Amino acid sequence: MVIIFAILAFGILIAVHELGHFFAAKAFGVKVEEFALGMGPAILKKQGKETLYTLRLLPLGGFCAMEGEDEEVDSPRAFSSQKAWKRAIILCAGAAMNFVMGFILVLCIAPMTANFVEPVIDSFMEGCPYVGEEALMEGDRIYSVDGHRTFFTNHVSQYMLRNGSEYHDIVLIRDGRRVKLENFYMVPVEYTQSDGSSVFKYGLYFSPREFGLWANIKYAWFGSLDFCRLVWDSLGMLVSGQVGIRDMSGPVGVVDFVNDMAQEAESTREAAFDFCYIFAIIAVNLAVMNMLPIPALDGGRVFFLIVTWIIEKISRRKLNPKYEGYVHTAGFALLMALMVFIMFSDVLKAFFGV
Repeated sequence: MVIIFAILAFGILIAVHELGHFFAAKAFGVKVEEFALGMGPAILKKQGKETLYTLRLLPLGGFCAMEGEDEEVDSPRAFSSQKAWKRAIILCAGAAMNFVMGFILVLCIAPMTANFVEPVIDSFMEGCPYVGEEALMEGDRIYSVDGHRTFFTNHVSQYMLRNGSEYHDIVLIRDGRRVKLENFYMVPVEYTQSDGSSVFKYGLYFSPREFGLWANIKYAWFGSLDFCRLVWDSLGMLVSGQVGIRDMSGPVGVVDFVNDMAQEAESTREAAFDFCYIFAIIAVNLAVMNMLPIPALDGGRVFFLIVTWIIEKISRRKLNPKYEGYVHTAGFALLMALMVFIMFSDVLKAFFGV
């Protein structure tokens, strides 16, 4: 059942993305020739008033084929005939819908998440050396650490440890104004607990978690932004060589991971929570990845749209969109090859442990 739910969830993520393009295109009067879920040969077809709706064999993606998307078409309803800002909105709508879906999923689990605590200092452990007007004070909100925005309390220690240094640049919000602590010395200090044991901590107590609809909306927004940052951090690790392509996972790997996690869950509630959490990350991941300036992706199309607009403004000549279509076709072929490689790698890892 978990595997079935995971496959359905992927289908919903794809459908939501393509529906974003579809609704935006319809809103601007652009003719949509085909709306497809999946790739490969069509297994189900339904002809609408002007749009062909298809369900295709391979659950690897989908598309919203608009008239004049990759070629010049002499029609007022063609994608290529629309103003640049309209085309940009249509192209960004899919990623926007995925981000909204991720936000909604986080909002659903926010009431059950104890980790959503804002980094507002409530008090200090006895003997904490970091207290004072030139240091930290009760009521301070730790806004950022070493240039990284801190949405939740766990981000404070996370980015201090990531720095690898004992000195940090900390930005606080104190009485509505920003206070900068530059090159501030801060390391975990040894404290004695009530049972006599020793622990090393920074010595900060944070304000209790807030509850209520507005608090959950705020936490869901911060959580979604944090997921965006997680994607960028992962891309940075990939570019720097800290992780390789073999460490990437596609739908097969994610389904296998979700299934293992569900088996380890102690209750149905915990399994449902983990399921929503993982697919919230994936939804935001899709939003960010789709807006990268890579050919065939929405971000690549927006990039070409901007470049084309600049060139046409300078040269006062309209460029033939078929050349851009060639680039996106080549990019699509490479992306499909990468997806097949990742899927094959996932199968090897899932079934053979390779």
